Amino acid sequence: MKRWIALMLLCFTAGTAPAQTPSQNPMPVMELRIGKHTLNAEVAHTEPDRMQGLMHRRMLPENRGMLFVFTNVALHGMWMMNTYIPLSVAFVDESGTIINIEDMQPHTRDAHNAKKPVRYALEMNQGWFRKRGIGPGAKIEGLDKAPAPR
Repeated sequence: MKRWIALMLLCFTAGTAPAQTPSQNPMPVMELRIGKHTLNAEVAHTEPDRMQGLMHRRMLPENRGMLFVFTNVALHGMWMMNTYIPLSVAFVDESGTIINIEDMQPHTRDAHNAKKPVRYALEMNQGWFRKRGIGPGAKIEGLDKAPAPR
């Protein structure tokens, strides 16, 4: 009887445990500002973290996002394979200026590309930038505190 209860408990807890990302180390979180708006962004500055991104997440809090720090300035692109949340991505140059913002749909392989070479991409819930009147030309403050890409 004890063995049966222990087995049932194990099955129950295994079924309710939160999904883990392949990276066992949580990404650093930093505060960024765009005009009067403040947000907290997880920072994907390593290759494994950039590859994982927001895949497999079921939700993203309202003022939370993910900052991708790329190793080189280039025409970077994003896609939404294995991503459940509709997102908007802002492509950002080295000076912190938003170049363009693209809306992305879950579970697609559509490429969403920077219109000019960029160092960063900032993903937020879809419509986050639009709701706040943030568009190309807006400046993101705090990027200088981001961890170096590797």
